[in-house]
Amino acid sequence: MSELSAAVAEIARGLGAGQVIPYLGPGVLALASANAAVPASPEALVQRLTAKASVPHKIRTSLTAAAQFIENFKHRKTVVNLMAEAFQTAAVATDLHRYLAGLTRLPLVVAVWYDNAMAAALQDRGDWGRIQGLSQAEHFGAWTKNYLPDGAEAEEAMVELWNTVLYQPLGSIEPARNFLVSDSDYVEVLTEIDIQTPIPAVVQQRRAGRNFLFLGCRFANQLERSFARQIMKRSSDIHWAVLPEDPTRNEKRFLAEQNIQRLDVPLAEFAAALIDAPLDAGRALAAHA
Repeated sequence: MSELSAAVAEIARGLGAGQVIPYLGPGVLALASANAAVPASPEALVQRLTAKASVPHKIRTSLTAAAQFIENFKHRKTVVNLMAEAFQTAAVATDLHRYLAGLTRLPLVVAVWYDNAMAAALQDRGDWGRIQGLSQAEHFGAWTKNYLPDGAEAEEAMVELWNTVLYQPLGSIEPARNFLVSDSDYVEVLTEIDIQTPIPAVVQQRRAGRNFLFLGCRFANQLERSFARQIMKRSSDIHWAVLPEDPTRNEKRFLAEQNIQRLDVPLAEFAAALIDAPLDAGRALAAHA
């Protein structure tokens, strides 16, 4: 068995047993050609925003800085409207999303982009809900909000009853257009994230002792690394990241620091191997739970 095959088999078993937590980045959208109209990277998204609003040239390629400029000079509602317009085409759940949705013992899925693909894949189940990060500019004093599968707000007491929690720390287009995207949005969260205040208690509980599987993610900037580091805090001491691109020096340092094993394989190839893992390990374990 090759090193990759062994890793896939171990990950599939862990997913099925509820031991491995998927952490989905924007790159996962590219697994379905139907998602071509949905921004699948910060670079693609900032192009959408700056095509609709004038932004100084020096910050036109920085998503957070461009969003902050628009917020300062055009109002926060303009940022929200532009984000909603960018994600108005509903993202299609990929085979990977549907595979993960079939794992009924999966306690937590983290999705760090603004699309609704993972939620769409979960819609056939009634035992899940989502928790989304909130912008302090719109919800001062509240870090997150809970939602039922139909989009209605959920009481805090219900969260513990969900078999699977979909945690979207940056918000999402659905159901309420919650977006953390501007510099000030991130400053507010990062000021408190070291002491874990913005991270829901149920996320902290369900990550404990578990492994993370990073898919469609990069760790090229400080924001990406900070969110990943704080969300996986107090989890297991070994994780995986599918990262076919050559990692930067900072990414290499981060992977080593967090003991994340890099899987140097295209995401589509990895996803296909995972879904076709022997005995479909994840689903088999879930079916006999």
